[in-house]
Amino acid sequence: MKAFEYAAPRHEAGVLELLSPDADNTAILAGGTDLIGLMKQMIVTPTRVVNIKNVASMRGIQQDSQGTTIGAVTTLDDLLEADELDEYPAIKQAIRGINSATLQAQGTLGGELCQRPRCWYFRNGHGLLGDNGLSENGGRMAAVRENRFHAIFGNAGPAKFVCPSRIAPALIALGARVRILGPREDDEAVLPVEALFRTPRDARQREHAIEPNQLVTHILLPRAENVASATYEVRQSVGPDYPLVAAAAALEFDGDLVSRAMIVMGHVAPIPWVANAAAQALIGRVVNADTARVAGEIAVAKATPLGENAYKVRLASVSVQRAVLLAAGLETGGF
Repeated sequence: MKAFEYAAPRHEAGVLELLSPDADNTAILAGGTDLIGLMKQMIVTPTRVVNIKNVASMRGIQQDSQGTTIGAVTTLDDLLEADELDEYPAIKQAIRGINSATLQAQGTLGGELCQRPRCWYFRNGHGLLGDNGLSENGGRMAAVRENRFHAIFGNAGPAKFVCPSRIAPALIALGARVRILGPREDDEAVLPVEALFRTPRDARQREHAIEPNQLVTHILLPRAENVASATYEVRQSVGPDYPLVAAAAALEFDGDLVSRAMIVMGHVAPIPWVANAAAQALIGRVVNADTARVAGEIAVAKATPLGENAYKVRLASVSVQRAVLLAAGLETGGF
């Protein structure tokens, strides 16, 4: 691990003062479940690490008539135990899926959203797009070599990795927003969570749309008393491994008929993948095995699998189908 300067400010403004506009100069430390490993492997080599766990304004859960505000350094364990999140079952289901007491105790919501891709080319020092950004288009390693766990959507460009966040699909399906601060203390933006993610087009871009001298401070959820939601993951095992695919669904009903729907797939693209056509197919219909199956089929109709990951297309369809059924309180027909 490269030697680095360490700072632990107690206020948001203090964090901003310590950040650099150069992504290689500073790194933000929250739970450390991702950053520490990357630093040990010399994948990231910051000259300064800024610990934000002591910033009290970024910790905790508050609820009012408008919705729920969650500080970015709130731990996943705290989210699981919070009564305020009982009306957002998709979020708690996604956290339970992590299935690691250590990751849930140390990991934070902001860190989970901003973690780096699990792509083995990136994790073995070949750069975010593979080839260390040296080839003309990038992404060639994942395109022609081992790509079983890579993207089946949004992979026409050099980015072939999948977004690793397990909670982002649920947040997006539920209409959550994210508060971003910086570069100056009075620079504040509140954006949809989906705007936090982007598909990089060259080696100069990263997978998150925030600048290196900006800070994710809070996640804001609208009230969801009349929203039925669920997350469904397809995993290789019951351990802490990342899912092969996942889906989150949020449904509103007018009697027995769906009046509003949102479906977001995870681990299938460089960003959480919003399946608008699949959600639209549910509007005005009763949720049952047939309508859920149709939604799943529509969700993957435009998939573009790589050489070794076509199996993910079927799994993604199933994950959408079962997320919809689970949200509606019906049997999913499987494990």
